[in-house]
Amino acid sequence: MTSPQWRKSSQSSDGTSGQCVEVARLDDAIGLRDSKAPSSGHLLLSSESFASFVAGVKRNDLNFVG
Repeated sequence: MTSPQWRKSSQSSDGTSGQCVEVARLDDAIGLRDSKAPSSGHLLLSSESFASFVAGVKRNDLNFVG
């Protein structure tokens, strides 16, 4: 396996000091990690689970505030 190419939203530099969630394709899974602590490990999601997660974010299903 080659080194993963971690990436984050281009919007992450807008008032966040560049701190954001990073994603990378890792063999047959998607990795998620905290850009503030990249050496602290990452979560692995299947492609299907990641797609479901992104769809939930877009629908605002994951808004747990209030």
